[in-house]
Amino acid sequence: MLPDNYQMPEKAAIFELRERASRFIAYTFPIQTEEEGKQKLNELKKEHYAAVHHCWAYILEPDRALQKSSDDREPAGSAGKPILRAILASGLTNCMVVVVRYFGGKLLGVPGLIAAYGGSAESSIQLAGTCERRVFAVYQMELPFERHHEVIRLFKQFNIRFQPLAYDNWQGLNFELKPSLESSFLAKLGELDLPPVECIRNEK
Repeated sequence: MLPDNYQMPEKAAIFELRERASRFIAYTFPIQTEEEGKQKLNELKKEHYAAVHHCWAYILEPDRALQKSSDDREPAGSAGKPILRAILASGLTNCMVVVVRYFGGKLLGVPGLIAAYGGSAESSIQLAGTCERRVFAVYQMELPFERHHEVIRLFKQFNIRFQPLAYDNWQGLNFELKPSLESSFLAKLGELDLPPVECIRNEK
């Protein structure tokens, strides 16, 4: 089941770290799809064409089900995983972090890379801030006017948002269901023996 709400970055943010002559420039972006993430990465590769590495990670979906990362030729586990851990620790989703590295000529070793990539990612995420998004489905139904009060009573019982839509001899209603209430409310609604409801869109 999806959560009723989630946190994502409020805005894009940049943080730069210098470590033993190398520059680590961390970018945090709010994204909605993998395609949007690929576009952001390609834009940064064009902007920082002289950089040695463009390491990244992202988490998508309200339940954080989609998680990916890349070391981009850095030693395995030294870049993408630390960036991903920084996103996980923040509690955010629909979040992408790209860390661009300009090599300064001195090797940092795997522990040094982990600290640089993870630390710059964490600082960039903090600068991006957070905003909350609701998850819900919008349903539509029609019912006779004389059955209107039964449904309104049920809406109030479950604290559900609704919008009346008046027709000739029928009452139309649009209402929002968050994931935690969807199955129980629809089961109760089914007990009233009314015309079927239709899910017209999902918001997340």
